[in-house]
Amino acid sequence: MAAYLVKRILGIIPILVVASLIVFFMLQLTPGDPVLLLAGERATPERIERITAEWGLDQPLYVQYFAFAGRIIQGDFGQSITRNRPVSDLLKTSLPITLELSLAALFVSMVIGVPAGIISAVRHGSLIDQAALFGSLIGVSIPAFWFGILLMLAFAVRMPILPTSGYGTFAQLILPAVALGTAGAARISRVMRSSMLEVMQQDYIRTARAKGLSEKIVIYKHGLRNALLPVITIMGLSLGWLLAGSVALEMVFARPGMGQLLVRGILMRDYPVVQGMLIFLVICVVVANLVADILIAMANPRIKFD
Repeated sequence: MAAYLVKRILGIIPILVVASLIVFFMLQLTPGDPVLLLAGERATPERIERITAEWGLDQPLYVQYFAFAGRIIQGDFGQSITRNRPVSDLLKTSLPITLELSLAALFVSMVIGVPAGIISAVRHGSLIDQAALFGSLIGVSIPAFWFGILLMLAFAVRMPILPTSGYGTFAQLILPAVALGTAGAARISRVMRSSMLEVMQQDYIRTARAKGLSEKIVIYKHGLRNALLPVITIMGLSLGWLLAGSVALEMVFARPGMGQLLVRGILMRDYPVVQGMLIFLVICVVVANLVADILIAMANPRIKFD
């Protein structure tokens, strides 16, 4: 187990290096100068030069990158240019808000997606199966922020039973969680259906039926356990996707999470905030994938830790 963890963690390092290179140089190619924004329109050349040197922006790009990478290794995501605060402090404030939404959306995805996939597989070829497939196609195709606006119009404007925005109460969490979790539910439903159909064709399922076991026991005791293995992978990846996908949705529902922090950093050309946020999201996706692989290896005895 320890050797497996070390091997997987070492495999993460090249991914993070490539991601850091892409994030750093991609932002260097974007238009706009954060120094001019910080110094003001009427700033003197001396002031602009001083601010540029203070933030290290007068150094060659490779020097700036290695300084950036070195801070990331130490857990330092830099200093916000516009707010003059460490990016890590901004993350500590906004991460719990985004994590709450992401976990709630993941719960919605599981509650809807897993039963829908099971029912669709059990009723394979029926009208229910076709309706579930059509619903999953719609769920994957609809952008979360647009679906959030529709939910807001339906349940906050037409029928004012839920709040349109804000953070702090369970009612304020329902609409964004449903909007964000719908696409995940569609993905989980399709994977659950395919996995369940494959498992139900295995020899041990036919043997269980030949023993006279009821169909419910065959499905839920023998079939569901093995069919859930691919779903665990999707769920692990979904948490990372949900963290990244909450950016636009938090703007729609005015939630002061990582989404608002990232968007404001982009608008204000606050490079340290944008770089730190993007690298942190990459780390979240990679770690979620690692946790999912470990859970699958633990759940499936046929997988060896080597």
